[in-house]
Amino acid sequence: MPVAVPPTLTPLSYDYVQETKENLEWAELVTVDLGDIDTPEGKQRQAKVLIDALRIKGFFYVKNFNISQDRVSRQFAIGNAFYNLPLEEKLKYVPDLENGEYNGYRPAGRRVIEESSGLTDRVEVFNMPKFNGYFDQAYPQLIKDHIVEIEEFARSLHSEVLDHLFVLLAIALELPENYFVDLHKYEQKSEDHLRYMKYGKYTPEENKKLGGLWGRGHTDLGSFTLLFRQPVAALQIKDHTDGQWRWVKPQDATLTVNACDALSLLTGGYVKSTIHRVATPPRDQQHVDRLGLLYFARPKNDLKLATVAESPVLQREGFSKNDFEAGGYDVPTMEEWTYAKQKWQQSRGSYKDKKDAVILPGFKGQFFD
Repeated sequence: MPVAVPPTLTPLSYDYVQETKENLEWAELVTVDLGDIDTPEGKQRQAKVLIDALRIKGFFYVKNFNISQDRVSRQFAIGNAFYNLPLEEKLKYVPDLENGEYNGYRPAGRRVIEESSGLTDRVEVFNMPKFNGYFDQAYPQLIKDHIVEIEEFARSLHSEVLDHLFVLLAIALELPENYFVDLHKYEQKSEDHLRYMKYGKYTPEENKKLGGLWGRGHTDLGSFTLLFRQPVAALQIKDHTDGQWRWVKPQDATLTVNACDALSLLTGGYVKSTIHRVATPPRDQQHVDRLGLLYFARPKNDLKLATVAESPVLQREGFSKNDFEAGGYDVPTMEEWTYAKQKWQQSRGSYKDKKDAVILPGFKGQFFD
């Protein structure tokens, strides 16, 4: 249920940018309808939609997820207010980024994204872990003032979205319905987090130097990433079928969801981790910053990321080993995988410095043009 805002707090609001009028090459993505899962037949239909989306495109939309636009807009408003805080206040909440910690504030400018000019990223990130007693996270007063509704919103993403997607995934893999739900319970210690994310704008001259990219192609490290509708067009996906980059269109009343590394490892590559990047927005949107609201779902920390041998589908299709298993390397736990990849991602340097670096024995870091 929506949480009432205390009357003593300053009202927050956020005005969404107008959608672009440019004719972009949009990706053709399917939509998983959570309004169609009240019957066994509906679950089977949507499980088929989900697994085809994961195998063919990697990104998909979700609709009818029982979270109102007002609640989503409140989170954008809080995120916007956070980024309007003085830099010196935000810097009080920077974790040990070089060693893979990530909850708290990550300032812009840590990565050189165009070497000849020395232009660095203008991405700010604020991550909030699960509110389940395992994480002692410090917050500025602004976040403390709204922590009740932030927690309620984060928990609802599990009960109203993720649990349903995990049930559909289990059905598609012919596993017990609660198989993946049990690996992602909110009460368990895991590295899930809610994120407010800001991409600061560049000048037209700087955008030319960047060659149309604000961030190189990459994959996320968890299970599913939930992205709430952001009208500033910038997200692009690399199509599994033809390798072409296409824009992801913001759709009203939907979430955009992508598959991540942990699902790829757990399914031996049957589910592919989606390669995506952030492009320079179209010309009619380059004058504004881009605010994002995301949730990163990850399995419980002590889970070994070995291929799910119990799945009849994976057995029939021959997906029995992930990259670690096929190479004879130790299979990491989700916690080990998270901190190793975060350390690689967050360390200072350029894309060139990071490319093909060994994240863990058996797995190298990759960026994609």
